[in-house]
Amino acid sequence: MPDQTTPATPLPAEQLPEAASGRTDIEKRTYVENKPPRGLYVRVFIYVVATHVLLAFMSLLVVIAKTR
Repeated sequence: MPDQTTPATPLPAEQLPEAASGRTDIEKRTYVENKPPRGLYVRVFIYVVATHVLLAFMSLLVVIAKTR
């Protein structure tokens, strides 16, 4: 799965049904992806959780080492 998706190319205006689309000519021609892929949020969440677990484990090791 690629990290970034390529924008889909919209159909030419003559291939779009006018009744179903209800959009203006500018909206038909331009495609703007303004949301990142959902996988990005999942990866960031996993990295944050893994970092916190690693730091907690290292803190536990320090506490155990100090008590001996």
